[in-house]
Amino acid sequence: MTSSAVVNHPVDITIPEWLQNCLSASPTERAATEDERRYYDTDLICRAFEFAYQLHQGQYRKSGEPYICHPIAVAGMLRDLGGSAAMIAAGFLHDVVEDTDVTIEEIEQRFGSEVRRLVEGVTKLSKINFKSKTESQAENFRRMFLAMAQDIRVIVVKLADRLHNMRTLEFMPEEKRRRTALETREIFAPLANRLGIWRFKWELEDLAFKYLEPEAFRQIQQLVSEKRTAREERLAKVAETLRSRMAEAGIRCVDISGRPKHLYSIYQKMQRQNKEFHEIYDLAALRVIVQTNEECYRALAVVHDLFRPIPGRFKDYIGLPKPNRYQSLHTGVIGPWGRPLEVQIRTLEMHHVAEYGIAAHWKYKETGGSHTGLTASDEKFTWLRQLLEWQNDLKDAQEYLESIKDNLFEDDVYVFTPKGDLVALSPGSTTVDFAYRIHTEVGNHCAGARVNGRMVPLSTRLQNGDIVEIITQKNSHPSLDWLNFVRTSAAKNRIKQWYKRSRREENIARGRELLEKELGKTGFESLLKSEPMQAVAEKCNYHSTEDLLAALGYGEITLNLVLNRWREIVKGQQPVTNESEFTPNLPTTPKAAAALRDGGSATTSRFSDSPIVGVEGLVYHLAGCCTPIPGEAIIGVVTRGKGISIHRQGCHNLEKVECDRLVPVSWNQAAENIGRPQSYPVNVQIEALDRVGVLKDILSRLSDQGINVRHANVKTSFGQPALIDLGIEIRDRSQLEHIFVQIKKMSDILNIRRIGQIDG
Repeated sequence: MTSSAVVNHPVDITIPEWLQNCLSASPTERAATEDERRYYDTDLICRAFEFAYQLHQGQYRKSGEPYICHPIAVAGMLRDLGGSAAMIAAGFLHDVVEDTDVTIEEIEQRFGSEVRRLVEGVTKLSKINFKSKTESQAENFRRMFLAMAQDIRVIVVKLADRLHNMRTLEFMPEEKRRRTALETREIFAPLANRLGIWRFKWELEDLAFKYLEPEAFRQIQQLVSEKRTAREERLAKVAETLRSRMAEAGIRCVDISGRPKHLYSIYQKMQRQNKEFHEIYDLAALRVIVQTNEECYRALAVVHDLFRPIPGRFKDYIGLPKPNRYQSLHTGVIGPWGRPLEVQIRTLEMHHVAEYGIAAHWKYKETGGSHTGLTASDEKFTWLRQLLEWQNDLKDAQEYLESIKDNLFEDDVYVFTPKGDLVALSPGSTTVDFAYRIHTEVGNHCAGARVNGRMVPLSTRLQNGDIVEIITQKNSHPSLDWLNFVRTSAAKNRIKQWYKRSRREENIARGRELLEKELGKTGFESLLKSEPMQAVAEKCNYHSTEDLLAALGYGEITLNLVLNRWREIVKGQQPVTNESEFTPNLPTTPKAAAALRDGGSATTSRFSDSPIVGVEGLVYHLAGCCTPIPGEAIIGVVTRGKGISIHRQGCHNLEKVECDRLVPVSWNQAAENIGRPQSYPVNVQIEALDRVGVLKDILSRLSDQGINVRHANVKTSFGQPALIDLGIEIRDRSQLEHIFVQIKKMSDILNIRRIGQIDG
């Protein structure tokens, strides 16, 4: 359908003026040149709007407004950023694949491959079922970053989508508001910053702040508003003084204006510096826009001549631009009222890049030719290439999300190779981080380093402007000690990968042992070679069963994850069977019941509040060999003189138990805390680098999580990792998994696993 088919505007929505002009434009009124027509295809925009309008007809947002208002708003933001017709069309269509029956193939057929690529990159994975919110979120980001690598404009469309959703977040339920706001602050606002789209970044941060810290937001909003008039008057006087002095110096000043800090940045500064609002002086900055680079530095001289500069507060982002292409001179001075004032000096082109970031590539520079956007191959997107590398390195969803957040949030440190090439690294990076940033093999064979011509320890932290040279030797290899000081996730992962490969056979044997204990020895070898086990490996993102065992032995994945995948696949391949056919009968004779009740110090369950269903009125105890906890599948075993012993399903001690001694049991979810122990004993073994204080650090992290440690034992051998056996008290399986994640984040930790009873 062409634009001419849209005669009457829909009466239930407001059509913005720019879209109204598109819909009413005739072919002769469109762009004059062929290049401009390719870039701003009015017909494509109109067809995309009409298609989206028809598909979303009858759909409404939580606010009650027609759903089409959202795509119109997103498309309008992309147009304001200078997006091409394909981007604007993607803004209209970004939700149709997810919310209607239209396929991505139909999008390509109607609107072309470029629009399809953008829509496909933005579309969520809502039609795929994941085991957890974390896994779903991680998989969404994996897909989004892959799409960004092909066309960086994907994330610009996604940011526009997120910004409008944040503007209307008040109509969502409280839990959804907080979850969306947190994701926005941790992922999307830093992404906008990385892309240099300042106008998106500050609004996303302020809106997230509004919903995550509502009281603080309202308080700062009120305080800023109360003093705005006096602040604007002071800035206006300073601006007039500067304008006059620059005219005397022959500097052609385009604009001088005040720039208020947004609310979240004020809040961050108060938190970071532990200050009250009245102690924050630089609530606004002066922005000076001139015409040339040379005039930027001349204007800086005028500012420093007029006001006293504050030592250490000058930054030259013109000579050393930020990764997002931001350029400007920043200086801090003491204003005429005796308080600090920040002054930013830049050219008009720099200002456009600062406001629009990556979008300035289209809005202010491109006037024709190909408009396919920028890709991850551009040097300015080294951070994106890093995220893509982690796609393969980090299997754990939680670890991947943490790495994303760390990489997006932090400003980089800039160092140079001996040839003068610029390398961006995370703050606190060492020479080993630099070596792995150059190439994996450079890191793996690193034997020494020179910084600014001097030999330094490999643990040396790099500073801006350092010239770094790595000395390699063929026989050198990574040391586990490096994990104590490297900063970047990439370096940590490369070191661990080398360690895994060098001890692969040992890791496979350990993984085999862990799995054999759970699945039993009988037929285990043939089970490893079976198709279901290969399917388990592939479902866990490994090519072969050996790779799966090696990862399990090393601790890259947990035994619970493997067993859950195994159960899913086996269950999917077997027909549904009546469970009662396999349920052993409970003892019914008075003699048998009496035997079960004769349990000495074991627990006797009550019918109403028993934490375990299936042993009501009987004596039972939790088996020490496998220490089951709530959230795990369990089975009961009738014992002689000790009542019923509760085991984890798959416990190796069940292998020789007669079937008629098994009792079907399960955790009572309804019992909660009534008559139920607050915690359960669990034994874990941690493999860590042998250094002074490692046990103290582990115990401190457990204490922070409110975990009681019953006993601890450390075994050390020269040149080998330390083995730390701990007996801890856990509420349920989810808490245990959380503790495992927290401990694995420590750089010294090589592996953590759950084991049987420890002699305490």
